[in-house]
Amino acid sequence: MNALLLPPPLSTTNRFLRHRNLYQPLPQSLSSSTFHISHSHLRASPSFSSSPFLSEDDTITQDAVVSLYPHRRYDFSPLLQFLSTYNSDSETSDSNSPTSLDQTELRLAESYRVVPGPLWHSLLKFLTSSSTSSFEIAYALVTWLQKHNLCFSYELLYSILIHALGRSKKLYEAFLLSQKQTMTPITYNALIGACARNDELEKAINLMNRMRREGYQSDFVNYSLIIQSLVRSNKIDSVLLEKLYAEMISDAIELDGQLLNDIVLGFAKSGDVDRAMYFLGVIQGKGMNPRTSTVVSLILQLGNLGRAEEAEAIFEEIKEGGVIPRTRAYNAVLKGYVKNGSLKDAESIVSEMEKNGVSPDDHTYSLLIDAYGNVGRWESARIVLKEMESNNVKPNSLVFSRILASYRDRGEWQKTFKVLKEMQKCGVKPDRQFYNVMIDTFGKYNILDHVMATVERMKVDGIEPDTVTMNTLIDCYCKSGDHKKAENLFDEMQQRGCLPCTTTYNIMINSFGQQEKWVDVKHLLGKMQSEGLLPNVVTYTTLIDVYGKSGRYTDAIECLEVMKSAGLKPSLTMYNALINAYAQRGLSNQAANTFRIMTSDGLKPSNLALNALINAFGEDRRDVEAFAVLQYMKENSVKPDVVTYTTLMKALIRVEKFSEVPRVYEEMVSYGCTPDGKARATLRSALRSANRKTSDLITCDTRYIYRLLRM
Repeated sequence: MNALLLPPPLSTTNRFLRHRNLYQPLPQSLSSSTFHISHSHLRASPSFSSSPFLSEDDTITQDAVVSLYPHRRYDFSPLLQFLSTYNSDSETSDSNSPTSLDQTELRLAESYRVVPGPLWHSLLKFLTSSSTSSFEIAYALVTWLQKHNLCFSYELLYSILIHALGRSKKLYEAFLLSQKQTMTPITYNALIGACARNDELEKAINLMNRMRREGYQSDFVNYSLIIQSLVRSNKIDSVLLEKLYAEMISDAIELDGQLLNDIVLGFAKSGDVDRAMYFLGVIQGKGMNPRTSTVVSLILQLGNLGRAEEAEAIFEEIKEGGVIPRTRAYNAVLKGYVKNGSLKDAESIVSEMEKNGVSPDDHTYSLLIDAYGNVGRWESARIVLKEMESNNVKPNSLVFSRILASYRDRGEWQKTFKVLKEMQKCGVKPDRQFYNVMIDTFGKYNILDHVMATVERMKVDGIEPDTVTMNTLIDCYCKSGDHKKAENLFDEMQQRGCLPCTTTYNIMINSFGQQEKWVDVKHLLGKMQSEGLLPNVVTYTTLIDVYGKSGRYTDAIECLEVMKSAGLKPSLTMYNALINAYAQRGLSNQAANTFRIMTSDGLKPSNLALNALINAFGEDRRDVEAFAVLQYMKENSVKPDVVTYTTLMKALIRVEKFSEVPRVYEEMVSYGCTPDGKARATLRSALRSANRKTSDLITCDTRYIYRLLRM
């Protein structure tokens, strides 16, 4: 065997390392072994490919670095020893040219002259995957190879180093290193990957745009890494994802299985489940199987939206494909039924779990408790708690948080103390989330003494309020009208080092807007953006609502346009707020125009928007148009509710058409709407107004009217 085993080199004074302090002793893990690299092994292992696109699993073990060709081996120990023992005094050297080197270094370089490039790549990958000190030797190796012209694909060598720095979260060093070579597609891709792995998305996207301007095409791996980073950092947005997808199509990027799975997961996490299901169909249409984790995430998001039937359909599909669902998949479907209020289906899912030998976990039980709590079956919820204990699943604070939230939503805040006693009986201590729900419960019903008492108890238990706690407190005082206290809490929050989030700013913008402190509103928006927090849909909805209620319609419309230009899609809630603001002032033309914009944006009108539009026409004494909206509702399968008919009756009263009010009331009853107190009061008001106007009652049977009132 023709092995090159050279003696340890003599000391040299020539400088060839120019990157920080790279002069470290050879690490024990490297010095204890002789390094041999094999070409035959490289061909057998995709990890040793010279491909510029490095995967997360692209690592090399020492055992893998063995034999080149059947009859030839290269020993790199002398070279590594030379690189590790080169001392910093060499910085005084005045030249980097090979002619200035002593003969020992020249002989060392010549001994490796015939080593093929892929072997240098493999050695470099091994060094960068070993340790920090090995990485320093790896950099010295690249510099030495470049100095002696021993390997000509230097861009690949630098991309390997950039890739390793990215994995080690040394992004600054990766950017410094990228500047030592002219940027090529290989180094661009490595740097983009490093940015994405470190969640520096803006830098990654800027680099991709720069690549495109220079005429280079980005790699499909980069898109996967960027989407993964968006999901990981919870910054995923369907609009941004659509832009990335449009770029992929423009760049003719081939969508492989990994990228398609990432796209499905991205759209699911952003809440755009329709697009997620479309791309799931693309995966299946290509004859590929989606990852189980991707499908489960989609099922979970469908469950969150209450689309239980679709969630179960996908669930059944993966079962038919031979996948055995585990607890997380069952919980995803269960959540859909709980959200939908389908108690029987929820119980059926849990029964199926147990039948198939899948053990329910604490999340399963907490969802089932939610289902019982939503219909007021508290004894059944207690039975679930006992079942948890019998199955050795200890109830946690999350379970009791859900029970408390159910009481809160049903208006039974007094049972908060009952939940606390039950927790103590089970040996469960309240955590921060439970206290946050407790504070929100008392705040919702304006019991501010209990709110502050809960905060003090929380601190006694050694739990410091977090951003969610402070948001809840600030919101409580805003809703109670104590805006000064809310401002004090906002200031206190920042003084304690608890950073406000977008939700915090949204609450404070609403508070200042209600007080018509427009300078403070603009100051908050500027402060929010200076802290790197971008306004979201809720921010713009809040602004439009407060501007609209104050009659600042120009500002409201401007917010709508700014939002659209930022790539955000206006919500129904936003349009409802604007239509309602116009309605309050009888500006029916503006309300109707906003309604037209809403429908042109592809949003299906809700009862809330249509009722507001009826109100706008009613306030403007345009009863014919108000009834035209009722006809529109019937023709477009939007069921009128008691608010619809009550608003129409008010419109008739405003134009003094009292005799037509009972007919509307009767239609409401025949349509299946149960009259409430406001509807009955409106009918009585019509009767009184008619009596004051004329000496006779409304031209219909008095007994008939009283019969209507008893409905």
